[in-house]
Amino acid sequence: MSDRKYRQRGYQDEPRGRERAAPKPHQPQAPRERPEGPKTPNLMASHEVFRCSRCGNRLALPVDADSRCARCGVDLHSCIQCVAFDTSARFECTQPLTARVAPKDARNGCAFFTPRTTVERQTGTQGPTTARQAFDDLFK
Repeated sequence: MSDRKYRQRGYQDEPRGRERAAPKPHQPQAPRERPEGPKTPNLMASHEVFRCSRCGNRLALPVDADSRCARCGVDLHSCIQCVAFDTSARFECTQPLTARVAPKDARNGCAFFTPRTTVERQTGTQGPTTARQAFDDLFK
């Protein structure tokens, strides 16, 4: 009978005096098969968009000091539309301000103002302009 409780092979079955294999030296990679490089995936095009932080309306750049959103009427040259606006930062701004600007959605003359833009993907097709056109396109 064996002195071991279980019959599986374990670390005790192998000899302890074995040598570890030396690491293999790094070999240079073979040149690429295609001279132009790997094939890139087909990605959708993207573009920068400036949207109103209140209603999400798409707006034009650059932003004038006295411009307002056409849909909701909020001032565009304000803290809530700025890249530096951060509710967790001191004075709710990541820039070095000496005094708090309040209210955040009102027009101000801050020198640090930069409009907050986002990168959005461009889709290939535009939606129908009217419900009638959508119906006609459905049953062509």
